[in-house]
Amino acid sequence: MRKQTIEQYFLFLESKGFRFHEDVFRFVQFGKQYVQASDELTIMALEWTLKIQKQFDGSFFLSLLEEFCQQRLETRQQVQLFMKEKGLID
Repeated sequence: MRKQTIEQYFLFLESKGFRFHEDVFRFVQFGKQYVQASDELTIMALEWTLKIQKQFDGSFFLSLLEEFCQQRLETRQQVQLFMKEKGLID
């Protein structure tokens, strides 16, 4: 199965009713390049940002993405366990 790109994930979010300005997309791309993250990890950080903050919060997103990379997280299961350990989710 082919991995989803950031562009595809934004299209998916739009199909679910989320509306973002172009600057959000550019900021997500910037964050990905800044921490040298994969599309998959960037998408997970964006997904958790939206789930927890209920909207896009750039500083929260970037902090998550940096932490995911520093912890060398690669899978959804690792990310979910990390989020539980940090007390961000139950």
